[in-house]
Amino acid sequence: MSELPFYLAAFVVVLGVLIVVHEYGHYAVARLCGVKVLRFSIGFGRVLWQKRLGRDQTEWAVSIFPLGGYVKMLDEREGEVLPEEAHRAFNRQSVGKRSLIVVAGPLANFALAILLYWAVFMLGSEELMPILGTPPAGTPAAMASISNGEQVRAVDGQPVSTWNDLRWLLLQKAVEQESTELEVVNERNEIAVRRLYLAAAGEQGWEGDALERLGIGFYRPNLPAVLGKVVAGGPGERAGLQVGDHVLAVDGRPIAAWHELVLIIRDATERSLHLELERQGQALAVDVIPEGHPERGRLVGKIGVAVADDGQFRREVRTFVRYGFFEAGGKALKETWDKSAFSLVMMGKMLTGEVSLKNLSGPVTIADYAGQSAKLGFDYYIKFMALVSISLGVLNLLPIPVLDGGHLLYHMIEVVRRRPLTERAMGIAQQVGVSILFVLMAFAFFNDLNRLFFG
Repeated sequence: MSELPFYLAAFVVVLGVLIVVHEYGHYAVARLCGVKVLRFSIGFGRVLWQKRLGRDQTEWAVSIFPLGGYVKMLDEREGEVLPEEAHRAFNRQSVGKRSLIVVAGPLANFALAILLYWAVFMLGSEELMPILGTPPAGTPAAMASISNGEQVRAVDGQPVSTWNDLRWLLLQKAVEQESTELEVVNERNEIAVRRLYLAAAGEQGWEGDALERLGIGFYRPNLPAVLGKVVAGGPGERAGLQVGDHVLAVDGRPIAAWHELVLIIRDATERSLHLELERQGQALAVDVIPEGHPERGRLVGKIGVAVADDGQFRREVRTFVRYGFFEAGGKALKETWDKSAFSLVMMGKMLTGEVSLKNLSGPVTIADYAGQSAKLGFDYYIKFMALVSISLGVLNLLPIPVLDGGHLLYHMIEVVRRRPLTERAMGIAQQVGVSILFVLMAFAFFNDLNRLFFG
């Protein structure tokens, strides 16, 4: 609960920026096309704050329900329009201009994503190297003979330099094909090619971690379970743990390495663990209860301790990645395009039933990820904002009435029919669109609650 204000603040900033950018896209292009804008609102419902600005006295407002926004334009279908202003009404514009105004919102979201990625790639960030851990027995990675410490150099010939690059490429390949080839190098500088079969990634409707089902996990060094840090006021300190303690066993289970201790603690939220220790040559035991912390849609246990490490391991598994101006721009464009296309493919698979509706996420999950990314660092947070901006752009282009894509669909029908749809037809379509959105939001909110309470 102590982290709730931080998570909410991170969520509000992401949501606020994306809504403002999206609606400003509509607003700016409407003004360029000569359309009069009556109101620019962040949120829906009762107005909390408003101010009129500019030659047209546009009303800028913040409303009580913040999950969205809108730009209200002069329109003869929605109210009386003075004869001298009729030429500035939205409905009087050509189909081309109206379509441009409608598509400007999603395009603004894509443009924001490109700029955010561009900035992050130019500034550079510290990334995990694509070093693989020992895969669980029976998984595709185990059958591919992947072993602990192998570093991936390429996926189907495409160079890989970071863990995020590897993860993203494997997800794309898993959607497109049955298998892929990983070029790896081990700790003895021996190069090998591992053929990884990808069908398991899509099992259970792509629900959960697809790479985990493939057996792909990060490298786990055999560091001893010696405490190098104990957080003041945390569960570990309250239980009596001290820096230098060597954990030998948990609930009678011997602990050979730090990562074994981490896995046990993560799965023991709010459950007492009996730790057998060695402290300055003496044996002793303590009981500690891990606290639950939200992570990737579920609660994981933590006791507020860190491994004793002189920094050598961190230096060995991390690399600083930075790109020049033009290279960063090209990579930002590709990243935005690839993620947009991937989102569309996954949405299509939802319609065919290949992808579970449990993958839909609502505001609770987004807030959780916003907080997690903000805690990891500024670059992670900016990348997360770019990803959500892409998702918002893609979602709004879907041909569902009430969304921007639905209005574009009306315009396409108008071009074919050579006359607009009747108000009755559009009214029925709007009701259908609202119903579809309500069902999708209900699924997303249910999934949020399910992840929050059941993991």
